[in-house]
Amino acid sequence: MEWIERLNKAIVYIEENLTGEIDYEELGRQACCSPYHFQRMFGYMAGMPLSEYIRRRRMSRAAADLQSGGEKIIDIAARYGCESPTAFNRAFQSVHGFAPSQARTDGQTLKSFPPISFQITIKGAAQMDYRIEKKDAFRIIGISAPLEADIEKNFETVPALWGKVAQDGTIPRLCERMNSQPMGVLGVSACNEAAENWRYYIAVASTSVAESFEEYTVPAFTWAIFRGEGTGISIQQLEQRIVTEWLPTSGYEYANGPNVELYLDPNPENTKYEVWIPVVKK
Repeated sequence: MEWIERLNKAIVYIEENLTGEIDYEELGRQACCSPYHFQRMFGYMAGMPLSEYIRRRRMSRAAADLQSGGEKIIDIAARYGCESPTAFNRAFQSVHGFAPSQARTDGQTLKSFPPISFQITIKGAAQMDYRIEKKDAFRIIGISAPLEADIEKNFETVPALWGKVAQDGTIPRLCERMNSQPMGVLGVSACNEAAENWRYYIAVASTSVAESFEEYTVPAFTWAIFRGEGTGISIQQLEQRIVTEWLPTSGYEYANGPNVELYLDPNPENTKYEVWIPVVKK
């Protein structure tokens, strides 16, 4: 399928640039989506973060280079993007379990991580209920935090922001100002612009004066909307199923828009929520 072919094209780009800079923006272009959506898709489909995959591939190649000749370790470290021998030693040990200098020892066992290749697998999983809706742009108000281009670094930022608003009374103050659709507390990953402008918002849809809150306009899009309930883990499982089971065979692909989580009932023990992903017809 074309969608899978584009992901594999991005893998080829990674392979061709293991000894240089890997541009996440270019990865998004290769896969015809934003770098944010590419990283989400990759993580769910590969079972590991993009940054971890790149590190494993580089250290796998570095191990082969170490065993193949008498090249200086510092030169190999520079080839694979490590700024210092210490950084290379740390990265190499995290993959192989020992220092780079030991890779040249006779009989030493090294780990090889070959390039991945994506393909469609029919799983016969449980049904997924969704709807496709076109929605006009809507304004939200709330608080936000910057997001990193490497989205793995945001797995601390976003939970910390939710923890803050849960304790300081922000959620009740936001709910008082909620007066337009969609009704509920929103988690919006606004990653449809340049990476340096990415932000995560906890907000509500409102036409009220922002006052002490920030404001953002969610652009008009066609959305694939999936409903679920459970804990914070269940929403991650739903997002994984969307990417690995629904998206490849849906006839849709990611559009360059924000990801939206709509919490209809914020009870942490059994929350009810919707996941909105921006889509376009293939």
